[in-house]
Amino acid sequence: MPTARAKDTLFHKKRTLNCNGKILSLVTPQVMGILNVTPDSFYAGSRLSSLDEVVKKAEQMLADGAAILDVGGYSSRPGAADLSEQEELDRVVPAIKAIVKAFPDAIISVDTFRAGVAEAAIGSGAAIINDISAGTLDVAMFQTVARLQVPYVLMHMRGTPKTMSSLTTYQDLVVDILDELQQKLALLTAAGVKDIILDPGFGFAKTVDQNFELLNRLREFTMLELPLLVGLSRKSMTYKFLGIDQAEALPGTIALNMLALTHGTDILRVHDVKETKQTIDLFTKTTL
Repeated sequence: MPTARAKDTLFHKKRTLNCNGKILSLVTPQVMGILNVTPDSFYAGSRLSSLDEVVKKAEQMLADGAAILDVGGYSSRPGAADLSEQEELDRVVPAIKAIVKAFPDAIISVDTFRAGVAEAAIGSGAAIINDISAGTLDVAMFQTVARLQVPYVLMHMRGTPKTMSSLTTYQDLVVDILDELQQKLALLTAAGVKDIILDPGFGFAKTVDQNFELLNRLREFTMLELPLLVGLSRKSMTYKFLGIDQAEALPGTIALNMLALTHGTDILRVHDVKETKQTIDLFTKTTL
């Protein structure tokens, strides 16, 4: 009987990303480490307040097995306060430059929905754009990605971080998400974007119960034949369901990440790189 990963190959899913000339293989799943240069990100343990802290954390994540470092300067937690573009630039650009200087071979993504921030980040050494809004919060994003010709994470969300928790009505959760993503995919493809990564957007315009349904039906996204990124790290579907604090949510996150891997996930976006890499190693040992 074919293994879970072997089955994926029947869909001819794209298995490489061109990151500024560095080819990232997704034949085995990879880890994206979260680097939050924000004072108000949803998980307090991930907040970094100085460039020295950023570089130190980046060094540890790379040593622990992160293939991608995801730098974000705008908190997208539910109800998060707005931030000006200049403030976001002032957080993100120096952090990326510091990481590039210390680790020239590191693959960096920028977590932003603003085309101007994305372009400045790529110009500073980032290689991937990770957009929580799938282009809905900045109409210039898709053309910017097409012009820069960098991999783009297309994530499903409705509304904004302030309003998304009220936009959770779906006729069929996965069918509706796929339909909304496919509309964006058509625009990206028409614009000439070549490397697209799908993110179903756990916690973004989804209730806790909907997050569990989404996880159970994750394999349905493989029909689009694109790399799949999943961000479950220490989210409410873990700690609220278990009735624990976020600081205690690592074991639950690992359990959910293992399930995500069995359903075809290619990139796990996490706060805890070492434990996630160990999870991937065990997964690949038992399935490949």
